Amino acid sequence: MTVQQIEKQVLKLDANSRAKLASKLLSSLDELSDVENEKLWAEEAMRRHNELIGSKAKSRSAEVVFKNARTRLK
Repeated sequence: MTVQQIEKQVLKLDANSRAKLASKLLSSLDELSDVENEKLWAEEAMRRHNELIGSKAKSRSAEVVFKNARTRLK
């Protein structure tokens, strides 16, 4: 069974069942090994890199990011 097929079936569940399943799935992420975490972060870094290279995302300097963060925290 593919992920898409599972997703299709899960979305047919009532809201309470979906919430319980979502909770279990999220909890399972806390149990990832260091190797699994490193793999996921490497994939995310590559995805972000590809978005920057492909002009799907815009970069901002650290100075601008921190300035915006400080403004929001006030």
